[in-house]
Parts: sequence; C-alpha cells; structure tokens
Amino acid sequence: MSRTEAPPLPEPLRVPVADSHTHLDMQDATVEEGLARAAAVNVTTVVQVGCDVAGSRWAAETAAAHPNVHAAVALHPNEAPRIVHGDPDGRSRQGAREGGGQAALHEALAEIDALAALDHVRGVGETGLDYFRTGPEGMAAQEESFRAHIEIAKRHGKALVIHDREAHADVLRILADAGAPERTVFHCYSGDADMARICADAGYFMSFAGNVTFKNAQPLRDALAVAPTELVLVETDAPFLTPAPYRGRPNAPYLVPVTLRAMAAVKGLDEDTLASAVFDNTARAFDY
Repeated sequence: MSRTEAPPLPEPLRVPVADSHTHLDMQDATVEEGLARAAAVNVTTVVQVGCDVAGSRWAAETAAAHPNVHAAVALHPNEAPRIVHGDPDGRSRQGAREGGGQAALHEALAEIDALAALDHVRGVGETGLDYFRTGPEGMAAQEESFRAHIEIAKRHGKALVIHDREAHADVLRILADAGAPERTVFHCYSGDADMARICADAGYFMSFAGNVTFKNAQPLRDALAVAPTELVLVETDAPFLTPAPYRGRPNAPYLVPVTLRAMAAVKGLDEDTLASAVFDNTARAFDY
C-alpha cells in the first residue's frame, strides 16, 4: 500500500456532519472534488482554515464561492515569529524570507482584521501558541499575535479557533487574562482530561481530530470521555492527522466518519446521536 495513496471512502454516515477544521488548499483534490467526496459520505459542511495572509484570503474567497464552506482567517502561531524575525530556512509555504519586524506583523494583522469582517468568514484562527516548532525567541511575537486575534474575534463577533501545541497553561492564561470570545474552539484538542474539565467549565468547544484514534493517544480519549457532548466537534485538519488505520496517508474531509465512529465508541454513544450533536455544535460554534 502506497503511503501517498488516498484511503478508500468509508461507509457513509446516516446523519450529516461538519468537518470543523480543514485545509483544502493543501490537499491534492480540487475544492469541488474534495467537497463531492465529503458529501458522498454525508460530510456536508467544512470550515476552511487559513494560516497566513495568502491562505486566509484564499479561505475567504473559497467560502464566498461555496455555500457549504465557511472560512476562518488568521496568522498561525508559527507564522507570527516568521513575519517578525524572518524565515531563512524557508520552512513555511512562502519559502525563505527576511524579517519585517513589528511593522510587518501589524500590517498582516490588519489584513486578517479586514477579512474577519466578511460575512462568510465565521472564525478567527487558527491562532494561539506553539512551543513545539517555535523556541523562546519567537514567544513574544506569538503572544502578541494571539492577543490581537482574540481582540479581532471579539470585535467582529466571530469564533476564535485555537492552535495549542505544548502550550496549554499559557493558552489558558492568556484566554482568561484577555477575556475569551463568546465562542472559542480548541482545534485538534491536545490536552488531557483535567484540561478538558477546565475547558468545559469555561464553555470552550473541543474539536477532536484523527489522532484520537492513534494507539498512543489514551490521554486524548480520556479527555473526550469527560468532554460534554454539547461541546464536542470533529475535524480532519486534513491533509494531516489521518485516522487509523490510514495513519500516514493523505487526509481529507471524507474521512470524518472514521474519526467520528471512534469518538462515538469512546463516549458510549451510537454514531447517529454523536453525528447529530456534532452537526448542531459546529453550527453553534461558528454561528452559521
């Protein structure tokens, strides 16, 4: 089996569901092909997420052109330090670039702010903190960017979509300090059960991705088990985090049923009940 070969279409869900976080611009299929495959298994809605200015523009344009696509726009936590300090190794999709300092970050944030005002943009994200890829020298730029995104989300009445990698305590601290928007989503939830209880108390949505199916992910399953069903979402984060048994192969929105069925087993719910709840939760989270 080739690692690059797309997994087969799963058995369709009986109840429609939404993919709360995907990157159609990073997938092999065209937008139309990706949406058609998803619809074939009853994944009827997707949230397309931007990670930089160009990707956020693309997300907004794609959502404007497709009624079942909603956009989220942001500078990814790893993008902010690259804008400020430069990216000599070209680790992002833009390739190698010079740093532009604070002025360049403020210019990029102004563009995200303008996009966030559009009606078909339903979320501001993915934003947050990532201590896995960014070292101490990038933390100040990440935090400044995160706080700016929180303010943008609140001002425009949009959902805040959080990327939190190895930074749980600081993400929760900044949200509490800045005041979280009315609707806050932890994308690709990566905390444990104790953090899930904190998120539940705050009313934060927790979106689970294909990694909840991985053998070594028992802490994630423990978190899902205690997360209130009315705050649970499902996502692909495609083309990343393909669920087992297809781990390592390309992910896409049509694989949501694989993850959703694994989640239903963890929560002791039948798949129709969970799918129905997740569909409603996603519409509530993104206010569409």
